[in-house]
Amino acid sequence: MIKIFAYTLLSFMALNACNNEDKTILFNSENLDNWTIVLPDSVNEDNVFRVENGNLYVSGIPNGYIRTNESYSNYKLHLEWRWVEEPKNSGVLLNIHGQDNVWPSCIEAQLKSENAGDFVMMGKGAGITVNEKLYLIEDPDTRFMRIEKIEKSSENPAGEWNSYDISVTDKSIKLVVNGVTQNFGKNPTYTEGFIGLQSEGGPMEFRNIYLTPYNLDK
Repeated sequence: MIKIFAYTLLSFMALNACNNEDKTILFNSENLDNWTIVLPDSVNEDNVFRVENGNLYVSGIPNGYIRTNESYSNYKLHLEWRWVEEPKNSGVLLNIHGQDNVWPSCIEAQLKSENAGDFVMMGKGAGITVNEKLYLIEDPDTRFMRIEKIEKSSENPAGEWNSYDISVTDKSIKLVVNGVTQNFGKNPTYTEGFIGLQSEGGPMEFRNIYLTPYNLDK
């Protein structure tokens, strides 16, 4: 019995170590050294994005975003968020590329209250196919194109933590909010880039932000 228990424990530890090796921590709960902040000139960055009690605090005002310093492709992104006051607007920016502008060219996984799970195409060239329909921004004067989520809102009330699990590959993007699949799109026009979090509307917090590789062979 002791030998069986010891073998089981060692197997669990080995599996856990392997999983940890595959995990890329994007937010270390201590600082923002591996992130780039994009805000209007003359704005104090610390007033908008900072670490508080191990969480990433975002003021929501003014509009801007914080993005990873590294570019990523073919991954599963996990993050958790909560509104600390009245729920407002925000988003997870996927496959950011080009110049850092407010707002950049990318595909957004919406975080606006009651709309978490929507897709938002941002900027000319952003596109994805949902339910066999192509949503593509071709007009340079069109900045946004929204694709509504599948299910009713699966968000928790203000003050409670929510989870976002986002699978990004060369061929598809899937958005899962608190365990509910809210959107699925094929053939995104942007397949790699930086990952960003918006400041847009109201105070909120993020935690447990990490990536695991997406196995395209599965």
